[in-house]
Amino acid sequence: MDYDPIALRRAAGAAETATANRTWWDAEAVDYYTEHGAFLGDDNLVWGPEGWSEEFLGLLGEVVGRDVLEIGGGAAQGGRWARRAGARVLSSDLSCGMLQRARGIDAAHGWPPLPLVQCDGLALPFADESFDVVFTAYGVLPFVADSGRVMAEVCRVLRPGGRFVFSCTHPFRWAFPDEPDEAGLTVRFSYFDRTPYVEQGADGSAVYAEHHRTIGDRVRDVVAAGLRLVDLIEPEWPDGHAQEWGGWSPLRGALIPGTLIVVAEKP
Repeated sequence: MDYDPIALRRAAGAAETATANRTWWDAEAVDYYTEHGAFLGDDNLVWGPEGWSEEFLGLLGEVVGRDVLEIGGGAAQGGRWARRAGARVLSSDLSCGMLQRARGIDAAHGWPPLPLVQCDGLALPFADESFDVVFTAYGVLPFVADSGRVMAEVCRVLRPGGRFVFSCTHPFRWAFPDEPDEAGLTVRFSYFDRTPYVEQGADGSAVYAEHHRTIGDRVRDVVAAGLRLVDLIEPEWPDGHAQEWGGWSPLRGALIPGTLIVVAEKP
């Protein structure tokens, strides 16, 4: 990035948030893959920095022969896992840069190109009841101003009996500084303060934005969308896992949750 953003907590509406995050992920796509690609794998579905994979957790249920949509898929690693597991897959993302990185991964391995769609999770360009499974690992929900609308869109495109699984930063983490060492173990912010985290440029416009929701907010969004909550998972830090990722670390992971995974179904 060629700017020196200022980090603060302030209001950020839907349009500003979408513009900022699309531009940020376009610019970060290559560097993000360079830094985290080995950990994520090119055709693996990793639910968070703790390293737990879908291969181990089995949260999506049976995907063989099913229509699966990945939203906020980034470079589509999760989508490739689902395809490898036997699903018919579409992977989508807001960022063209991330989707170009996905195309590069397919080309580098000589894999058939995974079907990709650039779209906003607030307005999925698919017909009602088009998919059996929708999922996202750390995508979409933290990066939109109205996460409830995303869940309503997911419910709309799911078939009856379909499943939605998403992971995100555990809401509890918002009360702590985003530091992997002892500095990240002291509460400094209110868990109940939903003011977004924004990085803004010299002109005052947002260049990156994340929106906080409490666990209760997430559950209410699921229910209000017409989905049924199946499970809430707070994966523990695995023994022997020493790799840090931003504010995630073995030190913090042994004491406080870092990831929240929500499993829901459409009745």
